[in-house]
Amino acid sequence: MRTIQLGDLTVSRIGLGCMGMSFAYTGAGTDDAESIRTIHRALDLGVTLLDTAEVYGPFTNEELVGRAIRGRRDQVVLATKYGFLSHTGRPSGQLDSSPASIRNAVDGSLRRLGTDHIDLYYQHRVDPTVPIEDTIGAVAELVQQGKVRHIGLSEAWADTIRRAHAVHPIAALQSEYSLWTRDQEELLPLLRELGVGLVAYSPLGHGFLTGTIRSESDFGPDDFRATNPRFTGENFQRNLALADELRAIADQAAATPAQVALAWLLAQGDDIAPIPGTKRVSRLEENVAADDLVLTPAQIAALDALTPPAGGHHNEAQMRLIQR
Repeated sequence: MRTIQLGDLTVSRIGLGCMGMSFAYTGAGTDDAESIRTIHRALDLGVTLLDTAEVYGPFTNEELVGRAIRGRRDQVVLATKYGFLSHTGRPSGQLDSSPASIRNAVDGSLRRLGTDHIDLYYQHRVDPTVPIEDTIGAVAELVQQGKVRHIGLSEAWADTIRRAHAVHPIAALQSEYSLWTRDQEELLPLLRELGVGLVAYSPLGHGFLTGTIRSESDFGPDDFRATNPRFTGENFQRNLALADELRAIADQAAATPAQVALAWLLAQGDDIAPIPGTKRVSRLEENVAADDLVLTPAQIAALDALTPPAGGHHNEAQMRLIQR
């Protein structure tokens, strides 16, 4: 597996999103043994960047990752997130990136992950009630204490990124970026000006771009996609055309749709690391193979011209937490 730079942090250029092993998707939390095998196989294949968060579960995903990396910590660039849960008594559902909450959050994450440091610590969503300078200042203190190595943001926009970076270097922005969610391209010039890498979550469109989801009945009511505008009603039917176009290009490239979608992202720059999520070894191996797939200019042009998706990439409640 080749590597890239997120700021001055070296990571595998394809990472592993661990959320779906414990949270949000149909079947999450039903086979921890297979999830741990998947993490072990990822490390064997040279994947170093593992992504989790305290809110996934909550807490159970960090615990799972902690069990999986026991004895292999030196092979891992460990990323987790704070801010969705309050550790200072704010009501459930309210963001909390206050310095006091962060100090409590990091100690909980370290304990669950079974480590003495977090390689990349993200603010999960920007807290509008706390100046970003105060938040990043608090995490910078954790860097000085050795609990955190690098600082990240998630779903922040230009002004916040600049202000945060002025307090302490930001290694990475983690935001949704894929063939069907491309607004991050507006930010890429700023990120490159500042030397901030982009970690692309949901690079396979929450699984839609794999071409394996053909009906709304493919996921249960506990699956967050049941309320995602792109996965419901008329939008779902319209978006099948995009998946079919992607499959046609993948057939031409002698690859799977997932591999082509990941290879397209990798072709956008050597400072972009997609973190496709899976809880199965077979899917992991499929995704990692994208590291060796080189698309032709004509294939990239065809992918750029895919039918635009119908519907927003999050529901209204989630979109209110995303800076734009």
